[in-house]
Amino acid sequence: MADDTPRLLMRLFQCIVALSLTAFGNLFGQTSEERLKTYFSALHENQGFNGNVLVAENGKIVFEQSYGYADFATKNKNYSAIQFPIASISKTIVASAVLKLVELGKIKVADPVTNHLPKFPYPEITIRHLLSHTSGLPPYNAYFDSLWKANPNKVFTNADFLPGVVSNRKALLYQPGERGNYDNINYIVLALLIEKVASVSFPEFVNKYILIPAGMNHTSFFPLKAQYEQNQNHQFAFPHLFPHMYSDSLVKANTVPYIRSYWGAYNFNGFGDFISTTHDLLKFSEEYANGGLLNNAIMNEAFTPVKLNNGNNNPGNFGFGWEIDKDSLFGKVVYHSGAATGFSAVLLRNLPRKQTIILFDNTHSNASQVAKNALKVLNGIRVDPKKSLAKMYAKTLLSNGPIGARTTLFELKNDTTNYYISEDEMNLIGYDFLGGVNNPNPFRFPEEHLYKEAVETFKLNAELFPNSWNVFDSYGEALVVIGEKAKAIEMYKKSILLNPNNEAGKKILAELLK
Repeated sequence: MADDTPRLLMRLFQCIVALSLTAFGNLFGQTSEERLKTYFSALHENQGFNGNVLVAENGKIVFEQSYGYADFATKNKNYSAIQFPIASISKTIVASAVLKLVELGKIKVADPVTNHLPKFPYPEITIRHLLSHTSGLPPYNAYFDSLWKANPNKVFTNADFLPGVVSNRKALLYQPGERGNYDNINYIVLALLIEKVASVSFPEFVNKYILIPAGMNHTSFFPLKAQYEQNQNHQFAFPHLFPHMYSDSLVKANTVPYIRSYWGAYNFNGFGDFISTTHDLLKFSEEYANGGLLNNAIMNEAFTPVKLNNGNNNPGNFGFGWEIDKDSLFGKVVYHSGAATGFSAVLLRNLPRKQTIILFDNTHSNASQVAKNALKVLNGIRVDPKKSLAKMYAKTLLSNGPIGARTTLFELKNDTTNYYISEDEMNLIGYDFLGGVNNPNPFRFPEEHLYKEAVETFKLNAELFPNSWNVFDSYGEALVVIGEKAKAIEMYKKSILLNPNNEAGKKILAELLK
């Protein structure tokens, strides 16, 4: 009788493989829709997402969901057709309009801006520089803040832009094409250029050549000033924000006096003026990528990082209105994010796989990072949303005191599957507790100075990250504020020992030692 051992071993091996594959299938065999639903549900539960998401492949929606409220005060929920401010995603639309003028033979990207706007006081800047944020122009505040202070009731519009820039001319931050820095001012100039060359208003041109051809019937020109002035609109997702990183409740951004007054004064157009829906942005993405808005040569140039004068890609990896992701794990990915006070959005497209991800969050989470994680999930890579231990610590510190907060943090710190601890977040929370001392409140909320909590937070951060010079520097700063000079000297010495180039710390230490 023949020995059956090899045959039996083979049968056993086949059974083990079959069982393993079944288990693997149960774990990883979810559809892309199921994987995305799991990811976004967990993200929303962890207070990491509140808004709409739409994911498509080959132009067909594979996942779509709405989460949370469009208006927290009225409890109006987000829904699939709700309009939202797309903020700087508007730049992709503006850039498309500029490139349409190129396609029509009206302009060239290499043209100096002064060819079309003779009063523009920087003859060395070209249209290419503006499209790719490599112009070297300072932010518009540099030109207009002094004028705003002198005329606090004036509303500055694009009609005021060139006169203001000419009369209050500033030096460029660098020679055009030498470096790069993302700034809205570039697209204000492009909006003026569109109007001058096309001899129609900026919104009219965009509507005729971009919105109508793409079938974007629910997208409209709606400047930021108007966005922040409206109060009740069941078809609009209102931006919200937490007054502090330790706050439990959100406030509607347009109820904050400083935010409303800022956008009321600066009503410049060209960089963040459109509201849209996820479905309309999908139409735009498909029409653009399939050559329906611009010819292929111009489209490919828009999706290619602009080179600096030294031949390297610009720092932001910007093409013409699009940022090209430096991570090529899934092939070439282009995107543009948008953020306004209390709001974040992104339009992302994987070109070779024809995948589009569109989302907005009206509680100002990082939409761009969420979209990149969603792209991983879509392509079979598991991403587990985690809770911020820093924020949990801050809230527990206020409710249960330093011992309770510390105990909670150390109990959860090793659970890296569900929680993460960030040095930077802890530092920011420390400054948030400290209040406006050496750290002005950007939105001018009523000042709160929780000095004890600030010192406790910086102290714990130094314990968690003992090799970081910055945490000791911040700890020292808080100790100076509460008058603990000797201990502050000790912290600054530690900071400088870790980073001998901490010149600011050296100056403060010298003053303390006098």
